[in-house]
Amino acid sequence: MLRDEDTEADFQRFLRRVDDVSNLLQGLKSTDSAVKEKALAEAERRLQEEGASKEEETKTTVNRTVINTRASGSAEAANADAFLAMLEKDAKERAKQRKTKEQLANALKEKGNEDFRRGDFAGAIRSYSQGLEKLRDKQELYTNRAQAYLKIQEYEKAIGDCEWALKCNEKCIKAYFLMGKAHLALKHYPESRQCYEKMLQVDPQKESLFKACVAEVDSEEKRVKNEERAKKEVQAGSVAALSIKELLQRLSTPGQDILFYTGGIRLLAAVVKDCTEQTLFRTNNGFSILGDNGAVGGCLCAERKSPAEVELCVSLLVLWQAVCAGNEENQRLLLTQPAVSAQLPELLSSGIPEIQRETLALISLYSESERGRKLLVRHQDLSRWLQILLAFVKSSDGRAGRAMNILSDLIAEERFKAQCQAQLSTGALPLFTQLLACARGVDLAALSCAIGIMGSLCAEPGIRSRMAQSRECWQGCLELLEESPEGSTPSYQECVFAVLGLMMNLLLESNGIIQDFAVAVTGRCLALLSHQDGRIVTRAIGVLSRVLPASSSAVEEAVKGGVVKKMVKFLKAGGQLTATYGIKTLCICTKSSRQAQEELVKADKSTFTS
Repeated sequence: MLRDEDTEADFQRFLRRVDDVSNLLQGLKSTDSAVKEKALAEAERRLQEEGASKEEETKTTVNRTVINTRASGSAEAANADAFLAMLEKDAKERAKQRKTKEQLANALKEKGNEDFRRGDFAGAIRSYSQGLEKLRDKQELYTNRAQAYLKIQEYEKAIGDCEWALKCNEKCIKAYFLMGKAHLALKHYPESRQCYEKMLQVDPQKESLFKACVAEVDSEEKRVKNEERAKKEVQAGSVAALSIKELLQRLSTPGQDILFYTGGIRLLAAVVKDCTEQTLFRTNNGFSILGDNGAVGGCLCAERKSPAEVELCVSLLVLWQAVCAGNEENQRLLLTQPAVSAQLPELLSSGIPEIQRETLALISLYSESERGRKLLVRHQDLSRWLQILLAFVKSSDGRAGRAMNILSDLIAEERFKAQCQAQLSTGALPLFTQLLACARGVDLAALSCAIGIMGSLCAEPGIRSRMAQSRECWQGCLELLEESPEGSTPSYQECVFAVLGLMMNLLLESNGIIQDFAVAVTGRCLALLSHQDGRIVTRAIGVLSRVLPASSSAVEEAVKGGVVKKMVKFLKAGGQLTATYGIKTLCICTKSSRQAQEELVKADKSTFTS
């Protein structure tokens, strides 16, 4: 192997010789005569030593910068110029040899990478090792081989390769990262954290990666401690421990009535009260209930459920909430159950309020934490979830609010945004436009939240472009704004405020649909300029400042509607943001309308005389 004591000592000797030769060359080039004379003497001494040990040198395995021994008997050795020329020639020869070896090493590295991608980790290790025989200071070969060792659970070897990579490059972030993973697998938690801290020291911009890695260490350490505590509970004969074990054994009994399983699951959920019971559930294969019990799994997956089957599903969802609350390892294991992963979206869209309510409660356990959200986007196809959760706006109970809270949490995840694009045009967008058009018949608080969520999703250019090209979306926004704002409820006003924000985001696009709706949008915004809510007025002016450039007809409509006088009024009394939008609106109008110019001049004179 390359990492024995002799090899390391050999490698360290090579590094020292490189430093010595570099210092010697600097001395020979020095302008200080004393330094140069001393360097000449040292060079001559080294050449004589090289000549005496020529046979020994030919046996060395380290291919690094050494003084060419063929010149040891040369009469010009004492001459600095001749010596430098000899070194230059020797360096060129060695550079040529290194280039050849580097080409071979790179070829072997690529072969190893291909083996790694195919899952042939043993083959990858062989290729990387062969590459290191050609070029022993190639950092990438060490880190790549370490990664392959991790795959076959050879953690000590992975750590050794990372140490060699750091000898080649002490700032190798990948080496620290992989070494941290290896130490974590070996349950060396302090060492793992130290590796990640080193990684952050090398590159402070890796803070998000550092936090994720340290969180993984914390979670794994917590899991191990919990399992050790649970094991002691079992050994001590804890009532809870024995109850969980006994209940799980009974639930594995086949051929029982559905009510038998429902009762057992309810009792199990009641026993699980803290982290120790959650761990006991996991270590006693509690998550295998679905796989081991066909009756339970069948009830969960049944498309049409009897009242008894509904009750069993609700009980199962309550149990999962109990075992997953605040327990990241249990949350992960639950999502890796194939039946659960497939059924969550079906349960959400089942139309059965009891099942939907408990499913939403379960998903909330994930969406409320960063690691929980990561688990959801990693183990779930969320492309349908935007549409499914938006549909809850039509609900008349607490389901709507909880569904919108989940969506608000999920939009922080880039992967969720990307998945939303998949079925936006065919699923979520048509539903959203329907909600806008029938605002008075839905939960208005949930609707305003839904509009805000869609507005946030518009930060994604692909989503924004599709929505801005939807006639139905623009029509829905206008219909929501159509009702007179005077006397409307606070919840409805929040919807108006949210729709104006959505429209501002959509108006970052430019297309023919926007041109077609520009006049109608302008009319609605002009009507809102007299609204008692200053936030709505500011956003209405903001929409005007963005929609007017799309249509000269819209500008004419705005000028006829007295936009100039109103903007001047807001400039006198409004805040900074209102003034910014107002100035932009005036600039657009006066640029293309003579009437607007004249009205602005009159307004200026009136302001001056007053």
